[in-house]
Amino acid sequence: MWQRYNEDFSVSNIRYFSRHKGEVNCCAFSPDCQILLTCCDDGRLYLWNSTSAKHLATFSGHSGPVKSCVFSSDGQLFASASHDRTVRIWSRSGTECTHLLTAHSGSVETVSFSPDAQWLVSGGWDNRALIWRVQSGEMVEDLRGHTAAVQSSAFSSDSQCVATGSWDRTVRVWKLLEEKEAVTLQGHLGNVACLCFSVSGMLVSSQSRFLIESELRYLIQEPG
Repeated sequence: MWQRYNEDFSVSNIRYFSRHKGEVNCCAFSPDCQILLTCCDDGRLYLWNSTSAKHLATFSGHSGPVKSCVFSSDGQLFASASHDRTVRIWSRSGTECTHLLTAHSGSVETVSFSPDAQWLVSGGWDNRALIWRVQSGEMVEDLRGHTAAVQSSAFSSDSQCVATGSWDRTVRVWKLLEEKEAVTLQGHLGNVACLCFSVSGMLVSSQSRFLIESELRYLIQEPG
């Protein structure tokens, strides 16, 4: 664990989370920052108390490495994406998954909840981004356009748009439920490994450097 003082990072109150049996691929804090979720090449997810590093629960079900994990905005659900081509939605109140999502044809590399917790996006080696309804587990959109694996994803703060980053070196922004790509952003020299919207609607993406792409209101502006 690190704390930030001024512009420097310093190590403070180190905690070790050490039950993993393989490479740790992703971690995510709950909205209240009290719980840490981790996923691993051993096919499992782990819940921890983020302050004490106490192990709280282990979630099994994936048959391959778990590549990505994320909490919903209310902290009651979390989702996982795996090399086994599936996405799973889990409830913190139990150890069984509530929905098994199976439409991908390759490893699933990224998964993200919308801020209103109604939608989930997943993307992977099949070059597709899929939109799912969280409550039912129903797939509602199949977003195609990337020419290489989808590695990162993020919803806008109003849950109306979703951005996807790819090994094809582009970011694509889509209007939710319209199956229409709003814009393709180019400029990266390598795979787009991370995406994030700010509260004000700025989209930030990362490869080996951070690049502020544009304002969201411009990205979704209709021609003319």
